[in-house]
This record gives sequence, structure tokens and C-alpha cells, in this order.
Amino acid sequence: MELIRQDLNIDFLKRRRLFMGLSALLIAIGIVSLVIKGGPDFGIDFAGGLLIELRTKEPASTGEVRRILSEKGFKGAIVQNAWELGKASGHDFLVRMDLGEGKPEDLSQGARRALEDGFGKDKIEIRRVELVGPKVGKELQRKGTWAVALALVAILIYLAWRFEFKYSLGAVVALFHDVLITLGAFSITNTEIDLPIVAAFLTIVGYSVNDTIVIFDRVRENLKKYRRMPLADLMNKSINETLSRTILTAGTVFVTDLALFLFGGGVIHNFAFALLVGIVAGTYSTVFIASPVALFWEEKFGKKKLVPARP
Repeated sequence: MELIRQDLNIDFLKRRRLFMGLSALLIAIGIVSLVIKGGPDFGIDFAGGLLIELRTKEPASTGEVRRILSEKGFKGAIVQNAWELGKASGHDFLVRMDLGEGKPEDLSQGARRALEDGFGKDKIEIRRVELVGPKVGKELQRKGTWAVALALVAILIYLAWRFEFKYSLGAVVALFHDVLITLGAFSITNTEIDLPIVAAFLTIVGYSVNDTIVIFDRVRENLKKYRRMPLADLMNKSINETLSRTILTAGTVFVTDLALFLFGGGVIHNFAFALLVGIVAGTYSTVFIASPVALFWEEKFGKKKLVPARP
């Protein structure tokens, strides 16, 4: 069965200014959201504090969990519903609290006793308790940021060596686009960023650059066959020729990750959400960001030829 015709000729670059403007608008919305909220909503791994994951036998609400903790002296607790089958669960909750001035162990034990007394010890299950000090959280935050930044720089250097600077520039701009879109989605949806999300960002970077390299490889191959073809037409031809592969790959990964998002439970819900946004943004940027940026650079500063890849 042929999903995409081999002779397909869609002019993807004709509307490149429109799509790049759309991307700029989405990124701007995300940045405005981050500024208004004072930055990303860092989870327990980065911000420090106490995290408790609990399950109740009887249906409950976030307000009920918050009320029980408040009555026992634990005010200001942030309570969230965990997710199950794509919707908020009435049994699974995540509780986050600042450590305050007391001993972390006392806070953990006190909060645990408060929940057990409020719901009944036999009607609640404490599934996870995590304690992270503020100094450790700041260190993890710094290292996580450096991990993503260095990954982008390493990709820029490798692609500049493998192809030419303009192609590495297009790929890295697309990667920044994907990370910023995903970060903005987290801000708009009030989703926490923790260590697994950093892993998701790195996964998105690797996934997106893989698709981009496939297209640029085809550009290099076609340049040898169609030496007199304008670069814009040659890029369009290369995108069309790899379109079937792009759709099949992105579709397979998307469906798999959607299953994790819907059925994976609260522990990996945010991770799966990051990948869902990243897969869509990465597939989009491969076609509508990476190639137009490389084309723009070539038209302004290049000689409209591609240096063959080094062996």
C-alpha cells in the first residue's frame, strides 16, 4: 500500500514566512506566559520540598485533601489530581509542600500521619514520599539547563562539520523552536518541570534532529542529480520525497506516546505530555523551520551549493 505518492509535489516553502510567523507567535505566547508566572513551574526535583503521592480507596477531591492537611497545621500545600485514562483521577493525588524551617523528616512523618488520620489509615495508601533540599534542587536545575544547552551546541558543531554551517543553523533553530514550544506548553498548562522532563527535552532534541538530517541528506543527494535546479525547488523536492517516511515515523511515535499519556498513570503523565508536544513541534519544524532557515541563509550569504558530507 502506498501512503504517499512518489510524484507528490507540494510547495512547502511557498508559505514559509506564514509558518515562521505562526511559530514566532506561539513562542511569544509561551514566553509571555513564563514572564507573567515568574518562570517555569519547577517540580520537587528543582524547587526542593516534600512530595507525597497517595491513593484513596474512596473517591475524594483536591479540596478535601487540602482541608485535611490544613486542619493539621500543614497550610499552603499544593494538591493535584493524578491522571488516569486521560482524565483526572478521583483516587490518586500529588501533594507538594515547602520544607519550612523544621527538620525535613519531621515534616514528612507529620504530613503522612495527618493524611492517615484524616482519611483513615486503612483507607489511604501512601505510594511515594520524596524529600529534596533547596540547595540540591538548585544544583539539579543548573545541571539540567546545561544538559539541554550543551546538547544543542554539540549538534550545531556536528552538523556544521557534517554539512555546512547554514544547514546546522537551520537544524539548531528548529531544535530551539521545539524546546521553546514545549516549554511554553508547560507554562500555559501549569505543568511542573522535573528531572524526567529534562530527559523528555533531550529526547525531543534527538528525535527532531534525526528527521532534519534525513531531509538534508536527501538535499545533498538531489544536488548531485539536479545541479541547475534552484535551491528552493530542490528542497521542496527533497521534502516531498521523504514525506512518507516523516509521516510514518512521526505517526508511529505519536500513537505510542499517546498510549503512555492516556494509560501510563500519573508518574509518567508529564513526561508523555512533553513528548506529545515535542513530536508535533519537531515534525512541523523539520519541514517549516529548518529548511526555510537554511534557504534564507543560503540566499543571503551562500553560493547555493552543498558541500558533500565528510566520510
